Amino acid sequence: MTSCIGKRKRYELPPTAGLPLAWDDYWRKPRQSFAASLAQWPGLPEPLMTCSGTAALVVALKTLHRRYPDKNAVIMPAYNCPLVPLATCLVPGLRAIICDTVAGGIDLDPQQLDKLCDQRTLAVIPTHLGGRVADVEAVKAIAARYGALIIEDAAQALGAFTSVGWSVGLAGDIGFFSLAAGKGLTTYEGGVLVSRDAQLRTELAATAQETLQPDLGWTLRRNLELLGYRLLYTPSGLKLAYGRNLRRKLAAGDEAAAVGDCFTLADIPLHSLDVLRLRVAANGLARLPAYLEQGRKRAAPRYCQLAALPGVSVIGDRQGADGTWPFFMVLMPSKEQRDRALRQLWRSGKGVSKLFVHALQDYGFLAPVLTGHHQPDCPQARDLADRMLTVSNTHWLDDETFVCIATALRKSL
Repeated sequence: MTSCIGKRKRYELPPTAGLPLAWDDYWRKPRQSFAASLAQWPGLPEPLMTCSGTAALVVALKTLHRRYPDKNAVIMPAYNCPLVPLATCLVPGLRAIICDTVAGGIDLDPQQLDKLCDQRTLAVIPTHLGGRVADVEAVKAIAARYGALIIEDAAQALGAFTSVGWSVGLAGDIGFFSLAAGKGLTTYEGGVLVSRDAQLRTELAATAQETLQPDLGWTLRRNLELLGYRLLYTPSGLKLAYGRNLRRKLAAGDEAAAVGDCFTLADIPLHSLDVLRLRVAANGLARLPAYLEQGRKRAAPRYCQLAALPGVSVIGDRQGADGTWPFFMVLMPSKEQRDRALRQLWRSGKGVSKLFVHALQDYGFLAPVLTGHHQPDCPQARDLADRMLTVSNTHWLDDETFVCIATALRKSL
């Protein structure tokens, strides 16, 4: 196992499957605008562009709170990106409430959700984590009893479809997607905000115009970062751009920094998305459907191989849904076995990582956001954090390297 893990040290595979950019994405005039392309595929009605997925969530929360000022609770999965509860801090009066997940899965626990909801609940946020298609209908049935609205967090799921053939993000009242690096299509940072409700779209657009103003400094920074992505998003470039910093943080014992889980409100800038990055996005989107389909084909046999490991489960989609596969969410039988596997694989440069280091209640920097309100115990979300590791589904991960990863996982059991 050691020789297998140590191979190809000059290379670094990304922990997720992001679409590589082409140089002519920057200068070539797209056939149609990014918004028009999104309306055509994956069928998003009149999408709004934002500077990040988190900014899209802020706009959504502001809009709903303006509509319903007497409602102030926002319920979200306890295993989730820490930026989601932080976003509530940018809308005065809102409070973040965490809800446990189902055992061994990403969906909200319906029993606990029903207990948490009341007439003060503004919104519930089901999350299509890792490109998997969450059970939004079950959440809608519970939320409707209390007059709460649904915001679908599809940050990691652009190009995923439900069992009825709709894009994710359209089953609830509002949906949002992220265009951050590693989320499939990227503008380095960027977001998309959607709703099937025409009146709500008008209100969202007004809030976005008010909240997201042009900012030259952020525009220059993001364009430089996007240029760096084009230059360094290769197995050789990622060694410098990602791998060295990862191993330095892990050597220092700072897993949250290694994963990129540490945030402050300064990490949520609010500004408009510039014309150049929208051009890059429009050109890249033309290649995205084929790229995602290739990822699905790669994922099918590898999912089966991982799920066949003794005691191991891999989070998938319910029947009929068609998610994206940026990576596999692999649940090892125990935390000890997960940690044993990561000691072999995390530093190996083969695209194995953690998605989030903790459940939300266990990040110290979120304590001011989550304390002061009654928060439920969320043992199943903690179990996800304790037993999950992720295996990349990047097109650079060849069969030989995948077998190496699977072998290392098997020997850790």
